[in-house]
Amino acid sequence: MNKEMISKISTITLFLLSFSPFAIPIKTLLSAQNLTDGETLLSPKSVLELGFFNLGSSRNRFVGVWFKFEPDTVIWVANRDCPLNNTSGTLTLNKRGSIMLYDSTGRTVWSSSSNNSSDANDFSPILQLDDSGNLILKDQTSNRIIWQSFDHPTNTLLAGMKVAKNLRTGFETYLSSWKSRDDPSEGNYRFEMDTGGAPEITIWDRSQIIGRTGIWNGKYFSGLPEMAGYNILNYTFMWDKDKVSYEFEPKSNSTLSLLMLGESGELIRFISYQPHQTWDKLLLARNDNCSQFAKCGPFSICQSYDVQPCSCLSGFEPLTTMEGYLRNTSVGCKRRLPLGCSANSDGFYQIEGVELPYSHNATIDASISVTECKSRCLMNCSCTAYAPLDIMQQGSGCVMWQTVLTDMRKIDGEQVLYVKVSKSELVNAGTNHTIPRANHRISRAATIGIISSSIILVLLISSIVCLLWRKKMRNSNQGKNLKYFERNESLEGTDLPVFDMDMILEATDNFSNTNKLGEGGFGIVYKGQLPCGQEIAVKRLSRESVQGLNEFMNEVLLLAKLQHRNLVRLLGCCIEDNERLLIYEFMANKSLDFYIFDATRRASLNWTMRLEIIIGIVRGLLYLHQDSRLNIIHRDLKAANVLLDEQMNPKISDFGTARLFKREQGVINTETVIGTRGYMPPEYILEGAISVKSDVYSFGVLLLEIISGKKNQGNQNLLAYAWKLWEEGNIIKLLDDVIECSAFATEVMRYVHVGLLCVQECADDRPSMSSVFTMLSSDTLLQDPKNPWVGTKIKGFPSEWSYQHDSSTAVSVDQLTITRIEGR
Repeated sequence: MNKEMISKISTITLFLLSFSPFAIPIKTLLSAQNLTDGETLLSPKSVLELGFFNLGSSRNRFVGVWFKFEPDTVIWVANRDCPLNNTSGTLTLNKRGSIMLYDSTGRTVWSSSSNNSSDANDFSPILQLDDSGNLILKDQTSNRIIWQSFDHPTNTLLAGMKVAKNLRTGFETYLSSWKSRDDPSEGNYRFEMDTGGAPEITIWDRSQIIGRTGIWNGKYFSGLPEMAGYNILNYTFMWDKDKVSYEFEPKSNSTLSLLMLGESGELIRFISYQPHQTWDKLLLARNDNCSQFAKCGPFSICQSYDVQPCSCLSGFEPLTTMEGYLRNTSVGCKRRLPLGCSANSDGFYQIEGVELPYSHNATIDASISVTECKSRCLMNCSCTAYAPLDIMQQGSGCVMWQTVLTDMRKIDGEQVLYVKVSKSELVNAGTNHTIPRANHRISRAATIGIISSSIILVLLISSIVCLLWRKKMRNSNQGKNLKYFERNESLEGTDLPVFDMDMILEATDNFSNTNKLGEGGFGIVYKGQLPCGQEIAVKRLSRESVQGLNEFMNEVLLLAKLQHRNLVRLLGCCIEDNERLLIYEFMANKSLDFYIFDATRRASLNWTMRLEIIIGIVRGLLYLHQDSRLNIIHRDLKAANVLLDEQMNPKISDFGTARLFKREQGVINTETVIGTRGYMPPEYILEGAISVKSDVYSFGVLLLEIISGKKNQGNQNLLAYAWKLWEEGNIIKLLDDVIECSAFATEVMRYVHVGLLCVQECADDRPSMSSVFTMLSSDTLLQDPKNPWVGTKIKGFPSEWSYQHDSSTAVSVDQLTITRIEGR
């Protein structure tokens, strides 16, 4: 074959590839080059790509950007309101510096509308997709950015992208929702910067505000105090005379994060850790009694944990007398006594831990002190309240409201608000708001009428309840449990199904032994199948179970509100016929201990599978400790409580003894020590002190068990053996001998090293779960571990791998010896 023929074949091949749906991706697009349907533009590290796509069953074609490891996550759409109707679209650059999208007829469907003043002869445009997700059009000659997608977001806020407003030109960048999952055109909801007073981010449904963040107080948005303890991201809020902007960046280069405005106005945080395989999703929208914007009306504050969440501020009373008797302040409140407009007649009381009122039309002055702010408000007759603009360093700056105060919410945090009232109201007022006394200037006849009507209504309701009670209750114990369950208002909003006992009996073949999956101190777990064909696991608590009604309810409430791919999913529950049942998704591969502690089955878990299980457990704990809207200490993490699905993905289970905590709490002291021997840290056994570091200790034990295939219980003191190997410089020997051929020595040593850091004697020395994740997924330098504490029985280790240091001190607690191994 001659050179001319080879050249022709090469030319034809390249021509065909340019129109093939399987064309090789490119990294840049130059002037007069085309990107056709089937071709993609890749970011430098192949993290993201731009190309043509369709959604669901729709035949409409769009051009957009998505993450390569999960193509369903579309983060930007060019022609969101002008779809193509076939696969003949073409994306190209013109010489004047605009991105052009043409349909098959040559009609312009979308363009970037770049305003480039450069002469076409001196201009060399290039289009590139950055690894941050920013589509950048720039001039190669001057390296000047002509246009970028970060200035034109759709429904997604990426790291480094800003929600912003230019105060001089009015140009702003904001998020707008899709119409539906299959239609990316602009929907009803917007996420934008409100600069009408103190800047804050608001969510709008068309022309109606439905949510907001509260103002930025120098540390966090006043309505989102959890931001202060969220240590995965760094936040930046910039505000000067020209512009206002907000953005975020992950603290770790190995973490991806984005914020998406959903089709129903909800905010969803997406987080992906290295290696990037899938997303952890966290719903950020409020889901409580105070979720509705301005629910409680003017001069009223909302407390989500109250049955009647709205109450008037001190010095205020309900708008009408009847509302006062009914304690209904949702329509708002009014002053009890008028202001005198002088320093002698008026004063302020302080509300601590509050989301500041909606600040639109508030007066802002960042240059004055809080003391000067107070003086200005006191001398201004129309001023209703003030607050420091910046809470850092004892506070500075001034936010002053001169209108009614709306959308206040009681929350945990450092934010304070000073409300102006008549000084006579301050005599009996504390530092926090109180529920006002009702106006007693009501006629005696009206009072008697209200009381009589109330008594009749209560008697009528009581009679109905008694009849229904007798009909429903089959025995007193069942009645007690069902009453407890039905009146527990924490279940509201969880959408957790309550299963009928007949359905469960049918699903499990009347709790047949052939469907028995396992048994423990709590009772028995049965396999079942619902009428729809879905397989389930039914946890049937025995009457003698150590997991009482409180623990049962604890597990129901927690799992109903938690959603993560590394937590077992609770499908529902049942309390009927003196039974307490929990219905979970079925885990085809049972629990982790079924494999790692069995001489034969543990060989089926090679090194790669064990690493994936360990990382999955880390992700689940990281979600519990800091990424979920609840912050939870599990307290009983062990191999038996890690379930495995069909793909051997780990899911943490059994939340009966879990505890809620606040990030600022640190340590919680308990009177009852509940857990599993071998997994409990010394500070918990000896002092009843629990914290997130308790779970870190349990994880460290579990990590060493997974690597070694040995159990840290009874005479088998795994921690002592691991520490002995560490001191000898031979920790590779800890590796389970059935998987030696599938493991890398450097990985084994690193994982054992991290495990020893997690089981250190002092809780403060142990890393957080976010640090554990970083250490396991990167090559960061690790510090040397300090000596662990070891819980063993009084005597003995298996001779082939036992270790007891000569210099030790021991304390016996409930037939358990806590042995401190002295360091080298």
